Amino acid sequence: MALQDRTTGQHETHRVTNQPPPLQGFDLFEQDRVLVEATAREGGEWGAERLHAFGSAVGREPLAEWGPLADRNPPSLRTHDRYGNRVDEVEFHPAWTALLHLGISAGIPSLPWREPRAGGHVVRGALLYLLSQAEAGVGCPLSMTYAAVPALRHEPALAAGWEPRFTDADPAAAALCGMAMTEKQGGSDVRANTTQAVPAAGGEGVYELTGHKWFCSHPVSDAFLVLAQAPGGLTCFLLPRALPDGSRNDGFHIIRLKDKLGTRSLASGEVEFDGALAWRVGEEGRGVPTIIEMVNHTRLDCVLGSAANMRRAVAEATHHAAFRTAFGRRLLDQPLMRSVLADLCLESEAASMLAFRLARAFDEAGTGSEAALAFQRLATPVAKFWVCKRATPVAAEAMEVLGGNGYVEESPLPRLLRDSPLNSIWEGSGNVIALDVLRALARAPEAADAVFEEIEQARGTDRRFDRAVDGARSDLSRLGSMDPDEAEREARRSAERLALILQASLALRHSPAAVADAFIGSRLDSDGPRSFGTLPSGTDLGSIIDRHRPVIA
Repeated sequence: MALQDRTTGQHETHRVTNQPPPLQGFDLFEQDRVLVEATAREGGEWGAERLHAFGSAVGREPLAEWGPLADRNPPSLRTHDRYGNRVDEVEFHPAWTALLHLGISAGIPSLPWREPRAGGHVVRGALLYLLSQAEAGVGCPLSMTYAAVPALRHEPALAAGWEPRFTDADPAAAALCGMAMTEKQGGSDVRANTTQAVPAAGGEGVYELTGHKWFCSHPVSDAFLVLAQAPGGLTCFLLPRALPDGSRNDGFHIIRLKDKLGTRSLASGEVEFDGALAWRVGEEGRGVPTIIEMVNHTRLDCVLGSAANMRRAVAEATHHAAFRTAFGRRLLDQPLMRSVLADLCLESEAASMLAFRLARAFDEAGTGSEAALAFQRLATPVAKFWVCKRATPVAAEAMEVLGGNGYVEESPLPRLLRDSPLNSIWEGSGNVIALDVLRALARAPEAADAVFEEIEQARGTDRRFDRAVDGARSDLSRLGSMDPDEAEREARRSAERLALILQASLALRHSPAAVADAFIGSRLDSDGPRSFGTLPSGTDLGSIIDRHRPVIA
């Protein structure tokens, strides 16, 4: 007999049971042991109070409401006003603007530049990592503005005027910087760019730019770093949307917004320059070495963003499994599910540890450390290649943990999955980054020495690890004797192996023994492809999961 609802007299058909409580209203920093440990270890312990406050703030409305709203209400382009005047404005949902202002106030674009101290890039990276878990789409303008500062310093006079605006923590006063390098005929091959720059009246270093950019990040930024062909070759420029007298830079036009797979809350645009005024940054013909300062910092943010994506996916999957029952037991208590969850936790922990070790290298390189600069030169593309590639399979597997609940758009998992490939493409797709690893190995032997010096700190703690390190050294030695085409075919394998042994070294030194043992047994001491949930027999699954599962009141 059907139950009846005594208040209405109708049959009761909808009683909600066996569903987890929403994962919200908690301190994202406090509930992330790996993040707490990593920030303290890598020099950011002084920022713990700030990170607790920010983690609590992000864990409320930004996580539960603002992120989903921003994703479901993408920006729209308004090229002209009602009278036909060109305006080139983009309209955003208030939730996206609130997220952006939260990031500016926290110092994500500015902290290491406003408060230059040891651990500044680490603490700032943790702030980005936390905000990205609410919505990845807001990270681009925050990241670009942060990364523009070291590139802009190649032109001190320009930096003197713009850096205070880029590093202002008041959202009402702060300026944002975007980047426009890519052209449709060249893509990653920026030397094929055809945008032309000719000297203009108005002073030394002022040019008129004419051309088309296939991708422009956040096209309503206050200024952009762009590449164009000047008389002396490919050159970097700062192109403002408003001129020094406050008038509109009439040569700058937004043509359309891109309809993207993920990060739909972010306005990515196609722009044209028709005699747009811009100011040279660095020497003519030195555009790539100048703008690479920006690219290096945004590649760090690619790694941080992908690690954050994995952390959110793992948090959602472990939380769901702790409350959902099937076949008479919690998912968390079922052996095969426990193996899958623990495996996802390993991937997330390894990604986060590598991301924050890399952030420390940026701190140390900023003080002039040659060893840190060498480590950064190779570790940045290695981490960017591998960590960014792991985000998509982690998001997909976490979605399976939630089953049908994870596949619907009310869940955060579809958004995480759609967003996850971006960082593998942005600032150099997999092949471009793997070739950068190859160049660093060939041209900067001190970079390989610095990375192996870091790796070797775990020497002697595990024989499987030692064998893997010896094998990597041997493979890299052979790489140097190969012909160029053969070496290029090995580029991805070299990048992957370096990333894994670097992650294993960090795990052996800094993670619980169960984590390190399972990571090495499944990543270094296994043959061929593997799926999540195929950890070695005897792995302490419970302790690994407990380390990563958020516990909310």
